[in-house]
Amino acid sequence: MKILVTGGLGFIGSHTVVELQNEGFEVVVVDNLSNSSLDVLDGIEAITDKRPIFEEFDLREKPKVESFFQKYQDIAGVIHFAASKAVGESVEKPLLYYENNLGVLVYILQELKKKQRANFIFSSSCTVYGQADQMPITEESPVKPAESPYGNTKQVGEEIIKDSCKVNPQLKAIALRYFNPIGAHASGKIGELPIGVPQNLVPFITQTGMGLREQLSVFGDDYPTEDGTCIRDYIHVVDLAKAHVAALQRLLKDKNEANYEVFNLGTGKGSSVLEVIRSFERVSGQKLNYKIVDRRPGDVVQAYADTTKANKVLGWKAISTLDEAMESAWEWEKNVRTR
Repeated sequence: MKILVTGGLGFIGSHTVVELQNEGFEVVVVDNLSNSSLDVLDGIEAITDKRPIFEEFDLREKPKVESFFQKYQDIAGVIHFAASKAVGESVEKPLLYYENNLGVLVYILQELKKKQRANFIFSSSCTVYGQADQMPITEESPVKPAESPYGNTKQVGEEIIKDSCKVNPQLKAIALRYFNPIGAHASGKIGELPIGVPQNLVPFITQTGMGLREQLSVFGDDYPTEDGTCIRDYIHVVDLAKAHVAALQRLLKDKNEANYEVFNLGTGKGSSVLEVIRSFERVSGQKLNYKIVDRRPGDVVQAYADTTKANKVLGWKAISTLDEAMESAWEWEKNVRTR
């Protein structure tokens, strides 16, 4: 079966391509390389002994999206990662986020509408819950007003998919609301490699550990948490990738209970920013240079998942620990810098 993975050379996308190929799927990757590198194709091939089909173009160009689906009429499923994803950047550049995250989604769904049968996995986020009233967060937790344009694109994106499923019974979709993906493949051949200054915590930690960044900024230590820093649910990217395969199989085997479903993906455990730093110091054996600075706009106090539904219904569970994820991220960082 041929599966389209948009943004398939990105962090989560590339790990999902590996898991799909390991399960025997034929994968077509579309990526514009705006936050990824062609080298990732080599990493995927080195791990799986198979190179995915690669098409380089920007999904914001609607005619190219139409041409792609005309060329690949045998696509059995789409896993849609291609989106801008940094909370801070979205506050500064909202229009970029609305164009990239919503326009592209509409173009893809318009093409899937033409198919007799379409299976769609959407890369969503726990940001749709805003600052949730209760922890852990279940799929029934209310969707709050977004704290950032990025979060808003995920909320609106889900609504677009849900509305499309209502009027297109041949379209089946699952939105995966994931918490905070970290880590790298155990081979050290693929991992998180942001272009420019990292917007996410763990690559900034590992780059600071390597001396590429002078200092890590911890945004606020006066939150109402045990150590005053924000709490997130950090999930190993390989665990997360496997959940995408499980969700896709659910649709392909017609096991879905509705043609639009939602699942939280996390570990079910929250870790503070300082706990993540301490984990890095444990696995790397070195002290990290960090400094407490002012809070950052758009950050919620805490967010961690209730994973009961994903565990029971999808038959999936995160198995890696925080230390294991941090160790794999550190090994990846060292590999990248010594190539």
